[in-house]
Amino acid sequence: MLFAALARLELPTIRRVNRANRHRSWSLLFGAASRLGDGLLWYLLMLVLPFVYGRQELRLSLAMVGCGAASTLVYKLLKAATRRQRPCAEPGDMTLTVAPLDVFSFPSGHTLHAVAFTLLAGWFHPELLWVLLPFTGLVAASRVVLGLHYPSDVLVGAALGTGMAALTICLL
Repeated sequence: MLFAALARLELPTIRRVNRANRHRSWSLLFGAASRLGDGLLWYLLMLVLPFVYGRQELRLSLAMVGCGAASTLVYKLLKAATRRQRPCAEPGDMTLTVAPLDVFSFPSGHTLHAVAFTLLAGWFHPELLWVLLPFTGLVAASRVVLGLHYPSDVLVGAALGTGMAALTICLL
């Protein structure tokens, strides 16, 4: 019931921003951010940290792996429990240029991981934030622009990512 009410509020906005996806440059930008947010950039970051900052950063890389695994478990459990359909599954004129990785929408796993990894890396290496924050913003925005998530999915994903990063930092 809550998701249906939210969808009625959010769908007009999603359809409006999804129109940007019809322009090749926007489609390429948001599609690339989405694909890099699938994990490629984060895996690369985890691999590079010990080489750039020294062997002691292997601990941070391993903490990121653990946080990523726990985050995946959390969002998969929530998706299975809520079973919220993606906005691109709604009837209408949505342009879909990137295939979803799974069936359900709530919460955004891409946003959850992007926020968690950005906060973790940025906590220990604030000099990385000038690159990671805009990228995380692009990943989060891409989820809505591409018609893959509702804004509320992205906001909850960001909140969960913040919580997962905070928990991981406390455990470190």
